Amino acid sequence: MAFLGTLCLILILTTLAGNLSNRLGVPAVIGELLVGIVLGPALLNWVHLNSLVSLFADIGVVILMFLGGLESNLQLLMKYLRPAIVVATSGVIFPVVLMGLTSWWWGFTPLESLFIGVIFSATSVSISVAVLKEYHALTTREGATILGAAVADDIIGVILLSLMISLLASQGIQTAGSQPALALVLLEQVVFFVGTYALVKWIAPYLMHLSERLVVPSSVTIMSMVICLGMAWIADIVGLSGAIGAFFAGIAVAHTSYRAVLVDHVEPLGNAIFIPVFFVSVGLNMTLDHLVENLGIIVILTVLACVTKLIGCGLGARLSGFNSNSSTVIGTGMIARGEMGLITAQIGHEAGLLAGSDYSAMILVIILATILAPLLLKQALKRMPAGRPEEAV
Repeated sequence: MAFLGTLCLILILTTLAGNLSNRLGVPAVIGELLVGIVLGPALLNWVHLNSLVSLFADIGVVILMFLGGLESNLQLLMKYLRPAIVVATSGVIFPVVLMGLTSWWWGFTPLESLFIGVIFSATSVSISVAVLKEYHALTTREGATILGAAVADDIIGVILLSLMISLLASQGIQTAGSQPALALVLLEQVVFFVGTYALVKWIAPYLMHLSERLVVPSSVTIMSMVICLGMAWIADIVGLSGAIGAFFAGIAVAHTSYRAVLVDHVEPLGNAIFIPVFFVSVGLNMTLDHLVENLGIIVILTVLACVTKLIGCGLGARLSGFNSNSSTVIGTGMIARGEMGLITAQIGHEAGLLAGSDYSAMILVIILATILAPLLLKQALKRMPAGRPEEAV
């Protein structure tokens, strides 16, 4: 029951912080992230990232990405699939090379430096989705490219993480748990995307139509959540982020006649409880341990975490035919880091590659880049002309 008091505190403060952020012209996400920093170990130390907070946060990111899928346009996503792959690839190469070289120059070993580059290669698009929704840019060609690049980025991140685990094993360094072979992981992911096609084409429409015939209150909404949570669970099993599975579940349900009803039902559910807890949980990860001794590398890597995605993904967008303003939006939309970076850092910590102080520094850089991302994305969106082409109707 103590968690209920914590939940009340989080909801009150995130509501007030979101209101203040909107009045100041700042994305509401920023206020919610700052609530987590203030309440957590970094400052007041009142709230900790325990199992219940983590559970609500996981559900929050799943619902957020499900809503992102509900409001996306599949035809637009397919149209910009090739640019998305180019953006994701260039957005992985730049951080791996530049942040790896910088870490090596700072004094890390070559293996540690490569690992740091891999940590910051993956994007967490959940926060960008919240900003794109807030500024009605989710169904633009830039939004479609960011979402498509996030899917490709997640797959590349899984491949890089698998390769790093194999490299650590070849060096005689043990990582926690047994890891499946890369070929098996990729095969599972191929099967997942084949199943996703079947879900969009046949399974979701059938299940949603069936649910309407059930004499149960909110049966359509319940069925949509079954599809959402089930897809998130399956995506996690095959090594992808659960957020990716939820996103495709949203796309599948969006192509039925129940889309408008589900937006009205699911969005209040997510925004009332789970999504604010997710944003607060990001801030709860921040600590100020070893801040002074690692201040130099924290500042340098935070700047590089933003610049490498901005330039790398922006360059990929330019090569794909986008203008400079659109490329900047796409680049800033890919800056936020999240679960894949935290998982990779944790593996490096458990393997002894990252000492306690270095591990804390990497976590802090991930959080700082995630806080800066919505601010930079908002500024980029403000430079876009009104009435942009390729918006979904």
